Amino acid sequence: MAKEWAKSFYKSKEWQECREAYIAEVNGLCERCLENGKVNPGKIVHHIEYLTPDNINDPEITLNFDNLEYLCLDCHNEEHGVGASAEVVRQGLKFNKHGELVER
Repeated sequence: MAKEWAKSFYKSKEWQECREAYIAEVNGLCERCLENGKVNPGKIVHHIEYLTPDNINDPEITLNFDNLEYLCLDCHNEEHGVGASAEVVRQGLKFNKHGELVER
């Protein structure tokens, strides 16, 4: 669920067009699953650098393909530490497929 300060951005024409173009660019597939040799449809366009009230109006953060990643629900939940498979680690770090702690 979008935070109150981000709701107008996510409803904007600019974001909707960017989102659709990005999904088409990555062929509608979860990018993290593909990195692990799995083919799963994506569900959520995720901002790699999280949106904040300070950067929500910066198109280099909000609308830049280099800051986007298309994820399935499981990968998105894992990113945000939600669900049984999510590991809670320090921000900027994650566990790779070998269980090693690496930078995002």
